Parts: sequence; structure tokens; C-alpha cells
Amino acid sequence: MAKNKQKLSKKIISASEIGQYSYCSVAWFLQRCGYEPLSKSLDAGFKEHVELGNVLDYTRIYTKKARFLAYIGYILLFIGFLFFLFEVVL
Repeated sequence: MAKNKQKLSKKIISASEIGQYSYCSVAWFLQRCGYEPLSKSLDAGFKEHVELGNVLDYTRIYTKKARFLAYIGYILLFIGFLFFLFEVVL
């Protein structure tokens, strides 16, 4: 069963593979055959992608926290406005 899936996945070409092929057809073919490229630049690029992913994760977390605190601030401002309104009316 696994061999059939592997054969089927070899027949399907993704959009990113088309880009790889247009950049370098030999590298695409070798990667398709199971060879992994060896390059210091590739390793450095991979590390940069991991670091960028971490930065994006932290940014996403702090953005959610900032929105939550802003909502609390709006609620407190509304409550304060209601207290002020009741003081003026009473």
C-alpha cells in the first residue's frame, strides 16, 4: 500500500516543483530521485526561516495579548463613562 502511494506521489507535480524545475531542471530531477542538496547557504537559509517563524509566532501571540488588553481597556472606559453619566443624572 505504501509503495502505491509513493508511486502516485511521484506522478503528481506541485506548483512549487514547477518553480524548481524552471529554476534548475537538473536539481529538480535529482531531488525527485531522492537526492538531498548539500549547501552551506541552504542550511543558513533554513536557519533563517526557522528564526523568522519564531519571530512571527511571538508577534502573533503578542498581537492577541494586545487586542485582549485593548478590549479590557474599552470595557473599563465604557464602565467609567456609565459611572460618570449616573453621577451627572443623579
